[in-house]
Amino acid sequence: MKLYQIVVKDIMRRKKRVLYASLGVVIGITTIIAVLTIALAGQTNIHGQLEKYGANLMVMPAISDIDIGLGGLSLGTLAIGENYISDDKLPEIRQIADGMIKAALDIEDEGDIATIAPKLYINTKVNGTSVIVVGVAPRAERLLKTWWKISQGQYLEGTDEALVGAVAAELLGFKVGDKITLNGGEATITGILDETGSNEDYQIFVPLETVQQAFDKDGLVSSIDIRALCNACPTSDIASGINENIAGVRAVAVTQIAETEMGMLEKVSRFLFALAAITLAVGCFGVVNTMTTSVHERIKDIGIMKAVGASRNQIMKIFFYEAAIVGLAGGLLGYVAGTLLAYIVGPLIFGGVAVTYVPQYFLPSLALAIFIAVVASVYPAFRASKIKVADSFRSL
Repeated sequence: MKLYQIVVKDIMRRKKRVLYASLGVVIGITTIIAVLTIALAGQTNIHGQLEKYGANLMVMPAISDIDIGLGGLSLGTLAIGENYISDDKLPEIRQIADGMIKAALDIEDEGDIATIAPKLYINTKVNGTSVIVVGVAPRAERLLKTWWKISQGQYLEGTDEALVGAVAAELLGFKVGDKITLNGGEATITGILDETGSNEDYQIFVPLETVQQAFDKDGLVSSIDIRALCNACPTSDIASGINENIAGVRAVAVTQIAETEMGMLEKVSRFLFALAAITLAVGCFGVVNTMTTSVHERIKDIGIMKAVGASRNQIMKIFFYEAAIVGLAGGLLGYVAGTLLAYIVGPLIFGGVAVTYVPQYFLPSLALAIFIAVVASVYPAFRASKIKVADSFRSL
């Protein structure tokens, strides 16, 4: 009888014990695969949102919060600064953005490089319902929002036209050709956006000058989005240049926001990996305990094998083969369970993000599980190889 036949026969005889031995490995691999799969889905979601958003930089009013209090009693925080940006800062912002991009990419063209899209947000009531009206520069906004699709009608062209988000149009019962009253003024709906899955679905977009005049905000904008020429453009340097040279505004590179989110995701992942490592350590001890118990139960069998000529290496190989099978089972079940867990937990963490199985993790999960199980079996296998034929007769 060959060694692998002995191993398979013994495993079939002790199914429950082998299952218990692999349980700790299964839980550890499950945790690792779930964490890796969810983290990958989260990173893909963040990068997708950044690409979908379009802007490389956001320029906002430089509002700061200060703590106020009386003696040792805190009375909360107070916001200091203007809520709007004067649109006479737009040429300065363009000069800094275009200048740095041209210098970084060695461009000599005198024309505009970056897409600069100012916005003015107004919370008002339309047909008795509270809604956000967004004043936009139609051409710049179209260049920025490359994912926009018009489900009905056409895009903004005139100053007295409006583009309505999908959900807002449905809730307010708007159709192409309807008129919207904006603080006494009027705008005609020329188009309805296809659903985007973002806040844009609930907003109404009107040319910037129209919103400024209707709500007495001449020369003011709420924020400015900047789309650089390429993803490799020096967006962080542009943000620093704007912050250092233009008072009253705060520029933030969108990549910095992403890095913050990635950092939080990485910290959570590290914590979960630590838990997985602890679980694998416990599983390793479980394999050691099971294998050690198996040695005691099989003293007679080991003695007989030695009596008929089995070497120490062959005895050790039997236990290593068993450990490899335990690891293989643990890795396979752990990969499947971890993927299923990611499908359940992932959407809860990232708000409905689609989680997909990652086939690249399959072989590494098997390799890790087998490695853990084999390492855990070294001591029991060594003890088994030291058993003498005389010891086996005493156990009879």
